[in-house]
Amino acid sequence: MYAGITETRSPPITVPMLRQFKQDGRKIAALTAYDASFAKLADEADVDALLVGDSLGMVVHGKRSTLSVTVDDVIYHGRAVVRGSKRSLRIADMPYATYPDPKTAFKHAARLIGEGECAMVKLEGGGHVIECIRYLVDREVPVCAHLGLTPQSVLRLGGYKVQGRGDAAAQALRDAARAAQVAGAEMLVLECVPSPLAAAIQADLAIPVIGIGAGPHCDGQILVCYDVIGISSGRRPRFVKNYLLGRDSVLDAFKHYVAEVREGAFPAAEHEYAE
Repeated sequence: MYAGITETRSPPITVPMLRQFKQDGRKIAALTAYDASFAKLADEADVDALLVGDSLGMVVHGKRSTLSVTVDDVIYHGRAVVRGSKRSLRIADMPYATYPDPKTAFKHAARLIGEGECAMVKLEGGGHVIECIRYLVDREVPVCAHLGLTPQSVLRLGGYKVQGRGDAAAQALRDAARAAQVAGAEMLVLECVPSPLAAAIQADLAIPVIGIGAGPHCDGQILVCYDVIGISSGRRPRFVKNYLLGRDSVLDAFKHYVAEVREGAFPAAEHEYAE
């Protein structure tokens, strides 16, 4: 019934290409993916990067948070994504409590790269996480940092709230972003921060800054694939746009998302957070 996965003609995205995209002013379009079918459609839509996110705990498994997602869960879904995608760069989330120290972080990251066949791992937060980033990079593990709203910190934060408001909080985020770059991170995801702060961080860094609820000035955008087609669990975040409205296929929705990111049309003013 289903045809086999076929190779795309475009060359695969590599880690060094991400920094080149920033230098060239070419916006990066990213999505989450958890299975082969959505990954294949994302590839066909020319999506640059696919995140096998721990958000799978909520949007696929129906859990209330990401906190119970395991490395085995990410590997399982990562392998499915690998079978569907040939061009997009694949990034794996490091689940909650899997990087309390550098050596433990490397043990789990090595599984995500080896068994999960991903090209990069993503870690949330600053502080001790900076040392984990440095340790991984020294051992040839490409790393994406994640600052701002970090869902694995939801208990401490008291919910999913905009981060970086106020001078002290904004400066702390800028400092953490610089520290992540110095430690060797190849990319930074900024989630739910005011647009002016995201613009300042983007200008500070040589590595690409990918926004989700961080305004239009980032080097690229990422959304949960289910949100892009209007399948949202619970209250829809401000930064989400349903690209399936008025279109007749998921592929067409993904293509329009990519086009609007590349053109700078998404996110628009209604998707931004103020200071």
